[in-house]
Amino acid sequence: MENIEKHRFVRIGIVQSVSSCDIDKNIAVAEKQIRQAAQQGVQIVCLQELFCSLYFCDTENHSHFQLSETVPGPTTARMKALSAELDVVIIASLFEERAPGLYHNTTVVIDADGSYLGMYRKNHIPDDPGFYEKFYFTPGDTGYQVFKTKYANIGTLICWDQWYPEAARITALMGAEILFYPTAIGWDISETSETVNREQYDSWQTIQRSHAIANGVHVVAVNRTGIEGGTRFWGGSFVANPFGTLLYQAPHDLPETKVIEIDVELNRQYRQIWPFLRDRRIDTYQPILNRFIE
Repeated sequence: MENIEKHRFVRIGIVQSVSSCDIDKNIAVAEKQIRQAAQQGVQIVCLQELFCSLYFCDTENHSHFQLSETVPGPTTARMKALSAELDVVIIASLFEERAPGLYHNTTVVIDADGSYLGMYRKNHIPDDPGFYEKFYFTPGDTGYQVFKTKYANIGTLICWDQWYPEAARITALMGAEILFYPTAIGWDISETSETVNREQYDSWQTIQRSHAIANGVHVVAVNRTGIEGGTRFWGGSFVANPFGTLLYQAPHDLPETKVIEIDVELNRQYRQIWPFLRDRRIDTYQPILNRFIE
């Protein structure tokens, strides 16, 4: 593993933030952090899930639909202009109004020249205390997506998608070299057990590091931080290499703008030494299409 003859370095930017009820302020903060990352030479930068607002899904409230926007729309346009100015790929998670009464949790990808490459609509929609997303979002219908950016082929999945190996596998098989997960997840503020809180965070990180290992790709998870309602978002954004090794982990309780250089050529190296894709028995996997096997 030490004698790698080829390299293809890409500088990845994590933007972990504390959100407020002021949408304009949140977008301005995101733009400021992207500029800070650009000063560090970032090439692909990822924002946290639903970065424009507070995480409104903690309650079922019809007034929150006013936070939605068309995609592409005004925030996409702002990100396009910023991307073209800075020569940076931007991954931005938005609350999409597709039509009145039809909404999605959607990520857009803007290439480094400011061109709009497309969107991915979140497939897996949770419904748990503090995370009432089924009230707001229709499950995605874009299929899994890979975007050929100036710097790398990237896949964008969203938060709850990160618990599903199938989503990571399909996106990797489509040619993604890096999997990005814009995220909003945290601890219940009433939970006082540090053991429980640590177990939850470790599980979240472990499942995503396993996607890196199983698929031989880099994984980038970008979470929010700060207390909103009954949730203390646990931050801890991270980058893992294609064998699940942590290259960086952000703090739990502070905003963070961090640029991490990765070598995308490592994907090839690890896949050659650990040929999981070669040994897949796709002829035996039909049962996975069942909801449950009786």
